[in-house]
Amino acid sequence: MSKPLFIISSPYDTYSGYGARSRDLIKAIIELDKYNVKLIPQRWGDCAWGFCKDNPEWSFLYNYNLNAPQLPKQPEIWMQITVPNEFSPVGKYNIGVTAGIESTICAADWIEGANRMNLTLVSSNHSKQVFQNSKFERRNKQTNQVEAIIELKKPVEVLFEGANTDVYKILENIPQNDITKTLDGIKEDFSYLFVGHWINGDIGEDRKNVGLLIKAFFETFKNKSKKPSLVLKTSSAVSSYVDREIILNKIQQIRDTVDSKNLPNVYLLHGEFTDEEMNQIYNHPKLKAMVSLTKGEGFGRPLLEFSLVKKPIIVTNWSGHMDFLNSEFVKAINGELKNVHPSAANQFLLQESQWFSPYYNEVGNALKDMFEDYKNYIDGAKRQTYRSKSEFNWEKMKDKIDSLFVQYIPEFPKEVQIKLPSLKKTSISDLKKIELPNLKKVESNG
Repeated sequence: MSKPLFIISSPYDTYSGYGARSRDLIKAIIELDKYNVKLIPQRWGDCAWGFCKDNPEWSFLYNYNLNAPQLPKQPEIWMQITVPNEFSPVGKYNIGVTAGIESTICAADWIEGANRMNLTLVSSNHSKQVFQNSKFERRNKQTNQVEAIIELKKPVEVLFEGANTDVYKILENIPQNDITKTLDGIKEDFSYLFVGHWINGDIGEDRKNVGLLIKAFFETFKNKSKKPSLVLKTSSAVSSYVDREIILNKIQQIRDTVDSKNLPNVYLLHGEFTDEEMNQIYNHPKLKAMVSLTKGEGFGRPLLEFSLVKKPIIVTNWSGHMDFLNSEFVKAINGELKNVHPSAANQFLLQESQWFSPYYNEVGNALKDMFEDYKNYIDGAKRQTYRSKSEFNWEKMKDKIDSLFVQYIPEFPKEVQIKLPSLKKTSISDLKKIELPNLKKVESNG
């Protein structure tokens, strides 16, 4: 019996957060063994291409590529993993997958995109609530009269991004390679780690809040005799020498705003790393804690993955990552919601929407206290690791996918091979032997 054709369009072969999300989902759907899965690879902005070639454990996905330029037929199930304004219903049943939005309102064309699909899957409860709460008026350009209310009319469900606990885990022995040798060379024994892209926005306004983190770090530990360091695993989007110089210049510009010549060190890790290499970074003994002053997350994969190595986390107390991070187990920074700054706004991050601004004094106090009383945070880190490992792993995500598909995807008519009964072969001579019944002659009187 044939399986329903399930075609997935996604950036699975890119070095991006959406690429990682795509690979995890696709692998889970394949392993369900209920569908005839075919893949259409897509680009993701300026992010590097060829992840599966560079990471052979994922190269099996190439075997599922739909190589023909045209679809073999209308698929029973069509899935797009992208931003919702790109959602397009192609199949008999259509699923959109998106991390969602990091602020309090998503754009009207995202709502319209979700309404084109039968089901939308988002990564966090924060994202789901934003989709459900975002409403817009469509007005006539000539009369300015309200023609329609744009609001969510199709179901949205949460599908968290499960961590691969076979990769992200505590290492008893860290392999010696260029990465670990580089980290060994850090002068300080205590380093904070940040992981994420440094994108558009003034200091304190970019989404990951990298600029404010660096500024707060300098101000907190300037002129101290004993100082930690800050390791930034960041880039603008691509790994190039030009991008590296741009990042280094931005760090220097922030450094120049601090009134001191006795500042702590900031180190830059720049380039693409495998999952195994990232786990080695997380486990390195000089990297004591992760810190993120993010203004908003659809989910926050690096925070989940780092939480599996029993090290403390300092993080803002709002948006998608708080689905899996327990505020009692991490150092959660309070703050307030403020409008997205014009320097960070774009077609997705609307200026009229809001996201999180951490209280600056809490940031400095948290950095200082964790450095001085690190042992006080170890028990919470261990409890967070247990929570992440048991509740937010890849297998649990796979189970959730299966249950959602059972709940929402309808049964499709199945192609059944018709078997006709065998007929005895009859020859011409056999036909001559057939006797016809006597027919009474009927005479016509008219």
